[in-house]
Amino acid sequence: MRQQGDQQTISRITTGMPVIDADGVEVGTVDLVQRADPNAVTVQTPTADPGSSLDELIESTAVREPDVPADLAARLMHGGYLKVSTELAGTGAVYVPADWIGTVTDGRVRLDVPAAKLPAEE
Repeated sequence: MRQQGDQQTISRITTGMPVIDADGVEVGTVDLVQRADPNAVTVQTPTADPGSSLDELIESTAVREPDVPADLAARLMHGGYLKVSTELAGTGAVYVPADWIGTVTDGRVRLDVPAAKLPAEE
């Protein structure tokens, strides 16, 4: 039942909304909203020669979301997530699993966890 509630909450979020953590600290702004996909399949980026065509080269170097370790990527894709632009992480972005979103009120996303717990983009 919680996942259905998570999806109803995430459906009210749009890019550019400010994100506040459980301690009231402004984390940053929503950069990407990804709803749950229970059938999502994670694929590791191939390490072999990408081929000779320009299209193959571009595809092999494209950043795929979410840019985190495979086990976390699978969890995020299956449950839904936000990507948040922030100055709190050296990489400039963190990810918020849908089940860590507390409320969406007054045009703001409030989290159930402190910012320090959010996984950073790699």
